[in-house]
Order: sequence, then C-alpha cells, then structure tokens
Amino acid sequence: MKILIKNGLVIDPKTKTEEISDILIEDSVIKKIDKTIEDLSDKIIDAKGCFIMPGFIDLHVHLREPGFEHKGTIESESKAAACGGYTTICAMPNTKPVIDNKHRVDFIHNKAADVAPINVLQIGAITKKQEGKEIADIEEMVKAGSPAISEDGKSVMNLDLYVKAMKIANNLDIPVMAHCEDKTLALDGAVNDGPKAAELGVAGICNDVEDVIIIRDIILAKSTGVHLHLCHCSTEESVEEIRIAKEKGLRVTAEVCPHHFVLTEDDIPGNDANFKMNPPLRSKKDVEALRNGLKEDIIEVIATDHAPHHIDEKKQSIANAPFGIIGLETAASLTYTYLVEGGYLTRMQMAEKMSYNPAKIIHLDKGMIVEGKTADLVMFDPNAEYIIDAKNFKSKAVNSPFVGMKVKGKVKCTICGGEIVYQED
Repeated sequence: MKILIKNGLVIDPKTKTEEISDILIEDSVIKKIDKTIEDLSDKIIDAKGCFIMPGFIDLHVHLREPGFEHKGTIESESKAAACGGYTTICAMPNTKPVIDNKHRVDFIHNKAADVAPINVLQIGAITKKQEGKEIADIEEMVKAGSPAISEDGKSVMNLDLYVKAMKIANNLDIPVMAHCEDKTLALDGAVNDGPKAAELGVAGICNDVEDVIIIRDIILAKSTGVHLHLCHCSTEESVEEIRIAKEKGLRVTAEVCPHHFVLTEDDIPGNDANFKMNPPLRSKKDVEALRNGLKEDIIEVIATDHAPHHIDEKKQSIANAPFGIIGLETAASLTYTYLVEGGYLTRMQMAEKMSYNPAKIIHLDKGMIVEGKTADLVMFDPNAEYIIDAKNFKSKAVNSPFVGMKVKGKVKCTICGGEIVYQED
C-alpha cells in the first residue's frame, strides 16, 4: 500500500529539521521525503497545519495481561496507544504471573503480534516472581526480545542481587529501569506528605521515599557501569541528583509522566481515587523543577506509566483504592498544552522526548523520519482544542484525573509500519 502525506510540517529529531514536506510511504518504509511529491498513491492524507512527528514510543506502560484482564488487555490498551499517537510501547512485567522468563516474554510478543495494531515490547522482571530473592533468567529474556529489565511496582531491596542483575544487564547492554521507592518509608501512604494528606486524613508519602533510592541506584550504576533509567521521577531532588550524575558522566537517563508535570497535590478535588498514583502528585515546587528538568534536557523522556484499573476499584476511597491512572490517550495533548505552549519545550524537544530519546535508550532503530526507515509516524494538529472525555477513550479503563480538562493539540492519525492504525473519525 502506498500512502502519500502532503503539506505537513515534518519534525525529525534525527536530523533536527523542521520543514513543510510531503512523505511517500511504500511497503512499510519511508520511500521519499521532498517539498512536493506527485504519486498515484492508494491513500492521500492532507496534513496542512499539522505536525508530522515520528511515532511516539512509551517506555513505561501496564497492559495488565496476563492475570488482570478485567483492568485491561494487550488488545485494548495497544489500541488506546495507537489513538494517542504511539507506535511502540514497552510493557512492564508486574502481571500475574510475572513476566520473568523467555516463555512469558514470547507469550506477550506473540499475542501482541496477533491483536495489537502497534509494536509491543515486553520488559523482563529483575527477580523471579518479583520477590527479590532470586535473579530471573535475564539473558534468555533479552534473547526473546526484552529491551530492558525492571522490577516496576517496587524497588529491589536486596543489594547483592541487584548489583548482580545490574552487572548482567551491563554485559548485555540493556538498561535497568528503576522504580525508586523505599517501602519502609512509604508505609501505607496514599498521597503526598503535605497539606492534602492532612485534609483527607490519610497517611502521606514523603519525597525521601523516592530520593533515597534514586541516590542509591545512581551509586550502584556508577560502580557497575550499567545504564540506569529512572522511572516516573516526581521530586525536585530527583532532578538535582540526575543533573549531578550526568555531570559525572554516568549512564543515567530519566523519565517524567504528564500527571507529574501537570498536576500538584493542590489539584486533588477531594476523596477522588483517580488522583491517586505512585509516586503521588507532589508540590508546586516539585512540578516546576520537573518542567525545568525537561526544558534543560536533564530529563530525556516523557512516559505515561499508563495503569488501567476497573471502575469499581477506583470508586473506593483514596486510602483504599489502588495506585495508577491511564495516560496513553492524553499524553501528547498534555505535553503540547503545558510544555510546548507553556514555553518549556520546543516542538522538536517534544518529538525527542516522546520518540527519539526513548528509541535510543532501548537501542531501537526508530524515532526518526528518514528515507529508508520504517514508516512509524503521527500526525498531530497543534491548533485543535478539545475537552478530554472518558466516553472517547479506547482503553478498557477510564481512571484519569484529566477528564473534563480542556487541552490544545490532538493526534489526528497514527501510522505504524506503513499502515494506518488510527485515524480520527
């Protein structure tokens, strides 16, 4: 199938070019990029007024399958991802059973090949069953296609095991994706340890919960040489520690989620569990530090930590409900509204942090718009304004704190491997 995209502002992070061009797609690859292309294509898309960016890549999602299909499935959440402009997503291993061996990695990849409209890569667990007692077969999972390892949902507290796993990852040249949380400090906290916790009468989660593990893991990354990728950073101190690590030349990268650079604890309207996530919404000071960390390229990646839950689970009180919100379908609009329109990022930086940089971290030959490369593209209208409506979600879940919010910028079309996998009605 031939697809011709005309008149779009092509934003390519690889070559740092931004210019209005036509793009011809044929046999799953970008055949030609030029000012004007005349071709008898099967499909012509007029992208006038829109950005054409590399398809977004999310390093941090929860698909819930296997074991929690009442929350979400590979099929439902990958379709949500396509709607949000994503062409590759990386699934975390904290399912039931945990993805801790090659056979389970194969299951996810094979299932995704059958039902997902986009690319799904399965991240492997660091320890068996994520129990922190025995290292998983990391090498076999990498051979099966895992681009990274993570114990997401918790930190590995057994340092001897963790260091051994880091050394294995370093030898295999894959990143360790770290969920930084000291459970002994977090206890039964539900929201940030601040005025909102007191108002709601629930236990708080202080910044130290995250910060002490970030410092610990950076020290271990220095000693092992591993590429450490810090997940869902939420505090001012985390930005400073990452800055210092980079100044020392350490292999440390990091991500921030839209909910952490958009919302603060002050935005929690009351006992609404759609505002409960881990790490929690922090203070205004933390949010400003995260935005500036992205602006200064201290933090390279925007990820979603997309975490669907059944509606009944989120109807519980903040104290009792599970952590997590969905984010695949709103991330691009929130990024454009609050960071690009807000003056923190350029549109080129948006493409870098949502596509090019994530691709580099997992050694993926994507995240660029170059002739001969796979045609993974997103058409994004920067002028479209809309109100986020749960009725329009493709996800199986609706647990989002952004429902009812007016945003600017919208995904109009997603192309994965030369096929249109989402187009706005």
